[in-house]
Amino acid sequence: MNIPDNAKARAFFEDRFRAVRISRLGETDGFVTGYYEPIIDGSRIRTDVYTVPVYRRPSNLFVRGFSQSAPSLPNSGPVYRKIGRRKLVPYYDRAEIEDGAIEGRGLEICWLKSQTDLLFTQIQGSARVRLEDGSTIRINYDSYNGYPYTAVGRILIQRDIIPKDQMSMQRIRQWMADNPDGANELRRQNRSYVFFREVKLSDNDEAIGAQGLPLTPGRSIAVDKSLHVYGTPFFIEGELPIESAQAKTPFHRLMIAQDTGSAIVGPARADLYFGAGSEAGRVSGRLRHNMHFVMLVPNSLDPVARARTMPLPETRPSARIAKLFPPSDQKPASTPPAAGAASTPAKEQAGAAAPGPAAKAASSEAAPLPSVRPGVRSAHKPRYRSHHRRRWYRRAR
Repeated sequence: MNIPDNAKARAFFEDRFRAVRISRLGETDGFVTGYYEPIIDGSRIRTDVYTVPVYRRPSNLFVRGFSQSAPSLPNSGPVYRKIGRRKLVPYYDRAEIEDGAIEGRGLEICWLKSQTDLLFTQIQGSARVRLEDGSTIRINYDSYNGYPYTAVGRILIQRDIIPKDQMSMQRIRQWMADNPDGANELRRQNRSYVFFREVKLSDNDEAIGAQGLPLTPGRSIAVDKSLHVYGTPFFIEGELPIESAQAKTPFHRLMIAQDTGSAIVGPARADLYFGAGSEAGRVSGRLRHNMHFVMLVPNSLDPVARARTMPLPETRPSARIAKLFPPSDQKPASTPPAAGAASTPAKEQAGAAAPGPAAKAASSEAAPLPSVRPGVRSAHKPRYRSHHRRRWYRRAR
């Protein structure tokens, strides 16, 4: 694109959009990570080398509000499997599926070398599987089993296995390769499991995002679809380790929301798409950085005017309940005696505070029931058993 085209593109957005800075409440910056389309080796059939199946969506997987023939299912919310004709229970988790809960049903698209390859393919949401004959299978996200995504990298940080400032996808892969038993336990901490579908794309085509359009490396981002609309332009700026792990490459770029992910939650949260291949994986794997987010809103939508009429959220119920129903163990603060007042002995105070016989009798009496409103009949009607049929039977006999 030449300079005049860039100038026209900038003029287009400046004339038709207004810039709105966004972030979480109480924060100034957003947060970005990166993702890519891995290229991995695989096979159409199971062999001694390729033993891990890539499953398509099972026929007994149900999501309320969606038909089983839907082209793709949401990546959040409960997912069920049917037992018998009507009973629905939560779907199998990762451990159950890895242990063979759905094997033998003809759901295998292809086979991979390791569970680690499958895990990172599921995290990225798509992959190019390179077969032994040189051809390529393109697989894309189709559905999941209903369990929330748990980041294995966060668990390694919490266990003090990998420092936070050294965390990357490459470090996770290396640790899993060096600790196969620990990798098996760590992987199953993430109970979420992704099912794929095979898509007809050539080697020159980019992966398809949740918007249904091909992604553009360096321009497409995944956002929280519960907050943002696909196609929304964002301007993201800051410094990212693009050239190397220690580099602080200036990043000032217009991005378009075209994808989503279960780990992408919040108004200023984005996953930057870097394309396919190992180099894209190295760059995206080391991105965990705070950035400035500016959302471009059409001029026809005035967020300031809309905010004036937008009702504020109610006070948290817990605060109101705490005022209406204070804890029973709290005692009211005692009022100090007035200056110059004579002190009363403890026994006299106790005697004055103790209720007399009349007060006890009054408190023990039951409160009178309210009188019945005039003109209102009782809803209860007495039932009368009919014996006509029994009498007729006796007479006939």
